[in-house]
Amino acid sequence: MRSPQAFRNGDTPSPHHRNPTPHFHNTVTLRKLRRFNSLIFVFRVTAFTFSLASSVFMATNSRGSGSPRWFDFDAFRFVFAANSIVALYSLFEMGVSVWEISTGATLLPEILQVWFDFGHDQVFAYLLLSADSAGTALAKTLKGKDTCTASNSFCVQSDISVALGFAGFLFLGLSSLLSGFRVACFIINGSRFHL
Repeated sequence: MRSPQAFRNGDTPSPHHRNPTPHFHNTVTLRKLRRFNSLIFVFRVTAFTFSLASSVFMATNSRGSGSPRWFDFDAFRFVFAANSIVALYSLFEMGVSVWEISTGATLLPEILQVWFDFGHDQVFAYLLLSADSAGTALAKTLKGKDTCTASNSFCVQSDISVALGFAGFLFLGLSSLLSGFRVACFIINGSRFHL
C-alpha cells in the first residue's frame, strides 16, 4: 500500500504493488540482535573446536602394529565420522553466522534459514549424542578386557576423544536451543527477532 504522500502527488495506487512494512529496529535493539547473533557464533565456534579435536584425537589413536587401532572398532569409527560431520557443519554455520552479523541479513531466505538451522542443529546434535554414547559403551567394555591393560594409551586417547565429542554435543545443543528460540520468534512474530 502506498503512502498518503504518494496520493497527494497524483500517483495512482497499483493493485499489484504491495509495500511490506520493514521491521523497525532502534540502536538498542540492533545491539541486542548483534549480541544474540554473536552468542550463537560463539557456540558454533566452540562446537566446531570440540568436534574437530575429537576427530583428530580419534584419527591419531594408533600406536603401531601391535596395538589396537580405532578403525577396527565400529563404535570408534562412528565417533570419528559423527564428529567430522559436525565439525564441517559447524564450520559452514560459522560462515553463515559471520555473514548474518556483518550484513544483518540471512544467507538463505529468512524462513528457510531459520528452519534449516534448527533442523540441522537437532539432527546433528542427536547424531553426536548417539555416536558418543556408542563410543562410551565400547570404551567401558574395553576397560574390562585385556585391551586397556596391554595398551593403556589407546584407551585414554579414546576416552579423551569421546569426552571432547560430548563437549561438542553440549555446545551444539546450546546453539540448537537458540535456533529453536529463533523458530519460535519467527512463528509468533513473523521474524527471527524477538524484539
